[in-house]
Amino acid sequence: MEKKGGQYCLEVRELAAGYDGTPAIEGITFAIPPGQMVGVIGPNGAGKSTLFKAILGLIPRQQGEILLHDAPALDQRAMMGYLPQLEEINRAFPVSVEDVVMMGRYPRIGWCRRPRSHDDEAVRQALARVELLDHARTQIGRLSGGQQQRAFLARVLAQDPHLLLLDEPVSGVDTTTQHAIFALLEELRNSGKTVVVATHDLNCVVERFDQVLCLNRRVIAYGPPKEAFREDTLDQTYGHHLMIVQVGDRRVVVADEHHR
Repeated sequence: MEKKGGQYCLEVRELAAGYDGTPAIEGITFAIPPGQMVGVIGPNGAGKSTLFKAILGLIPRQQGEILLHDAPALDQRAMMGYLPQLEEINRAFPVSVEDVVMMGRYPRIGWCRRPRSHDDEAVRQALARVELLDHARTQIGRLSGGQQQRAFLARVLAQDPHLLLLDEPVSGVDTTTQHAIFALLEELRNSGKTVVVATHDLNCVVERFDQVLCLNRRVIAYGPPKEAFREDTLDQTYGHHLMIVQVGDRRVVVADEHHR
């Protein structure tokens, strides 16, 4: 992996972004060092997807600055890989799994150039990492939901980005696939990649992630999960009461149905 200077992989400073001139998120500021896995949590409508799209330049910034390795992020889009929510992807498009993964190489190849042998090898390696090499020529719509999610993750891997932005990558997939995806994300983190994941699985964040960004249109808290997950923080983030319960050596986040 190419090394870049600077203390942080990603810096977001006083970001405001939204749709039709109305901000969905405001005053967003945080910084992520290289080689961290960060969970972004919050209720539906909190702005998690908006944050990712603003970082990628898919929606305009209304205010603020976004830096990747100390330079404007939009000038370095090839270093950012993105996995949108599964329902945002057209899975009926008549292309093979191999074709889908090759799309991840285009930011590096250039849209008017043909893939070369090293691009083909990058696709094969990405498919092998998600255990889909045997399905390379299968039409993407014929895969199960979990297999499709792994195929789209392989597309991100084939790009070989420095920063991965994954929007609910385990939503709607079986438990086995969830574990496989998170194990792979931990491998990527350990190899020096920076992995940012929007998720609703708070207990997974406690157990697996280095940092958590609690978001509800603004940053409620940012830091190690065991420090950020306080009852007042979760209450501000979700608008209802959650409790943190110690079960043996595990911390479990549960809804307090008796709180009013």
